[in-house]
Amino acid sequence: MLAGTGPLPPDDERWSFEVKWDGVRVLAAAEHGRLRLTSRNGNDVTAAYPELAGLAAQLDTAALLDGEVVAFSGGRPDFGVLQSRMHARRPPPALLREVPVTLMLFDVLHLGDRSLLDAGYDERRAALLALGLEGPHWSVPAAFPGTGRAVFEATLAQGMEGVVAKRRDSRYEPGRRSDCWVKVKHLKRQSTVVAGWKPGEGGRSGRVGSLLLGVQGDDGLVFAGHVGTGFSAPVLRMLGERLAPLRRETSPFASDVPREHARTAVWVEPRLVCDVEFTAWTRDGRLRHPSYKGLREDLDPAHVVVEP
Repeated sequence: MLAGTGPLPPDDERWSFEVKWDGVRVLAAAEHGRLRLTSRNGNDVTAAYPELAGLAAQLDTAALLDGEVVAFSGGRPDFGVLQSRMHARRPPPALLREVPVTLMLFDVLHLGDRSLLDAGYDERRAALLALGLEGPHWSVPAAFPGTGRAVFEATLAQGMEGVVAKRRDSRYEPGRRSDCWVKVKHLKRQSTVVAGWKPGEGGRSGRVGSLLLGVQGDDGLVFAGHVGTGFSAPVLRMLGERLAPLRRETSPFASDVPREHARTAVWVEPRLVCDVEFTAWTRDGRLRHPSYKGLREDLDPAHVVVEP
């Protein structure tokens, strides 16, 4: 179940409010002491997060749980820090020590032979809390019924990404972006398809200078602008390595790209997805002041559209 984007609901008492975690969404299936983690695009990512395996031992019945894998920096979730774990299918011990992750559990879909999909949010939340799932690398974070403005202000003061408002009487709707869950962000964020890159100058000479970005439209990939900030030196090296084998001769966009970008563009197969933070969309459909936040291995480029 996915959340739409919007303002805080005006009728607080009908909603519960949770922190929006800046990480990677997973479904955690536990049965017979074994755990299987599945990403949003259906990939098995269990081996990428071995420190979560002990979660299954805390359950005395089969369960399917919904949550977010996060990495913390300075007490706050940091998607940039999580990047090194997302790209390691079987992380070495040194990386596990340097970048530990935590699974923030916020919903339960099945318990034993009982489906909870048609149960209301409050009932599912009570069932989740009753499991007592607290461990060194997993937690059930607090939810705050009826206090949307207070939670919003608190997360803003703490430098968090935002809040998610959830209708207390809502069922769980798999695969749907429902208006019963609403993301209320402090900063705008958009997933985009990497369709090419422009060579850098000066200190970035011979490397990626900026990424050419797109989103899916009615007729194919639509140009959404370019991003040239938010990169560290290791990230630039990683992007160069990931993009090199994807090179192609023609633009993957369905329509023309402005000449100032197309003239020096190195086109690539549109297989990588990255997140950017930005201030607004321009009238011609470009991202204003975007900043690179990291690759999204969990998203299918074919499903990347403008988020409302």
